[in-house]
Amino acid sequence: MDVIVYAIVTMVIGVAACAGYFYGTNALLDRIYPDSGENAASNISKANAIRPWLFLAPAMLILGLYLVYPLFNSLILSFYDERGENWVGLDNYIWMIGDEKFLESLFNNAMWLIIVPAAATFFGLIAAGLTDRIWWGNIAKSLIFMPMAISFVGASVIWRFIYDYSGEGDDQIGLLNAMVTSLGGTPQAWITIPFWNDIFLMIILIWIQTGFAMVILSAALRGIPEETVEAAVLDGASPLQIFFKIKIPQIAGTIAVVWTTITILVLKVFDIVFAMTNGEWGTQVLANYMYRQSFIQLDFGRGSAIAIVIMILVVPIMWWNIRNAMKENT
Repeated sequence: MDVIVYAIVTMVIGVAACAGYFYGTNALLDRIYPDSGENAASNISKANAIRPWLFLAPAMLILGLYLVYPLFNSLILSFYDERGENWVGLDNYIWMIGDEKFLESLFNNAMWLIIVPAAATFFGLIAAGLTDRIWWGNIAKSLIFMPMAISFVGASVIWRFIYDYSGEGDDQIGLLNAMVTSLGGTPQAWITIPFWNDIFLMIILIWIQTGFAMVILSAALRGIPEETVEAAVLDGASPLQIFFKIKIPQIAGTIAVVWTTITILVLKVFDIVFAMTNGEWGTQVLANYMYRQSFIQLDFGRGSAIAIVIMILVVPIMWWNIRNAMKENT
């Protein structure tokens, strides 16, 4: 009960503080640059230029503290020993090169990068193209988008029931094994099978991200000028030719943005692996290995070094993504 009261009080104080900041800064700005008198036009122009920054300043300050400080702290820690007390130079990075689990994590992340963004974007594109052509398209879109509302851990719990294995000869409550046994096959402990267990985990993220890709690509498809499609129809193009040769080239930039956005997410994948296998049976990934080194092995030096590697991998893709998004908006 106390926790609920504290939560409600915190929310009320937070909302009141935001409202107070909003009205207070506006009142101060209007006092400094009044919209009357000889310089009214100049004052209004200056106030309008400053006002957006007043609203953005608190968010930028908090983001700076929560993003920039951990970044530099992790970078410094990566050059120290497990307790963060003694300088070890590049030892943590040299350790990574020869560590079997780190190399396994790197290989698995590479597989996730190849398969998940491609599959999620492909299925999202197909769903966007098909749902716009059927009368129950909005219902289908809602169903496909629904997994986006589920947390990664929640999705993992759902899929654990699908992959569940109860032992040979027992009743199978896992959907996949129930189907296999009903067809006369032998049930399998799917998430313990090397290589294929990675694919089974990737399917969860593809299932979640297809809805995201579909929504963005559907909006892009609707933005294509009707004239180009009508001209293709008059020239005798088939629906497939119109889709692949007329529509796809026009939304190539959006496809790239969707692809890279999912790629950044994949580089940080943690929850699904943690909830499903915790990195066992050859499914380790970088984020999960970083967590294991930092908070289970309590080796903050090696954990920070892995975090820096993840950041180095993410930053170029993020920069390219932002650059393309800015080009789209100009």
